[in-house]
This record gives sequence, structure tokens and C-alpha cells, in this order.
Amino acid sequence: MISDRHVPPQHSYGTAYEQMLEKVRYEGAYPTREKADEAVRLVLAGLGRQLTGDERVDLAACLPVEAARVLTAQIPSIRPLTGWAFVKDLAARTGASLATTRWDTGSVFSAVAAHTAPDLITRILGRLPTGYALLFGRAELTPAA
Repeated sequence: MISDRHVPPQHSYGTAYEQMLEKVRYEGAYPTREKADEAVRLVLAGLGRQLTGDERVDLAACLPVEAARVLTAQIPSIRPLTGWAFVKDLAARTGASLATTRWDTGSVFSAVAAHTAPDLITRILGRLPTGYALLFGRAELTPAA
């Protein structure tokens, strides 16, 4: 029997990515897993435009395959953005408010940190301009004068 009803495609993700999405959905209080997936893809694509070198490779190795693909599919920018500029850039790309985008970023970075060793997060924060530590839920430390 042929039907002309449109059936939305079902996503088949690996267990690790499903768990990551569930963490983001819970942490970010998203109503659906699809909303969490949108946030993950937005934020990881943005991070993929900022992160380079061994830290990028090592982070991709820690993440579920689906998340790693989003991160590594991006061409790194030649001008790195501060944490605040990163949030503003993501908001401009989506048309979302700064507050919503900041929330999305924190929710996704929390899940990323859960998949990543603390020393790698420290290395990543050392490679990025200021302002990312707070997005990862860490204190922003400044060197002593």
C-alpha cells in the first residue's frame, strides 16, 4: 500500500550521542531531543570554527562520532573570537537572543566537558581567547601581574 502522507525521517544515532543529547536536553531544559540536537550542532560547529591543533583532534576523539563530525567539518577561522564574541556570532547566525544562545552554549559545553578529561578542557581553554572558561562552567583565571 502506497501512502502520500509525509513521514519525517527518523534519526538513528549511536548510543553515546543519544546519551550526550539526553544530557544536553536535561541540562538545558529543552522540551525535545531534537531541540537539544539543534543546540549541539550549532555550538559544536561554532567551536569547530575556533579550535585548532592537537586540542581539536583530541577533543574530536573524546566526543561521540556524530558530535565529532560536526566539530571537525568546520574550517577554523583565521580570527579567533573571545567567548562573548563567540556567543554573539552564534546568535547572529540563528537569530536567537543572546541569552538563549548563552544558555545553549553552556548546556552543550557542559556535555562536552562530561565527555572530556579535565586536563584537555584546560588545554582547550589555554588555546582559546578569554571568555570561554565561564561558558564551560569554570572560573576565568587571569595571570598575576
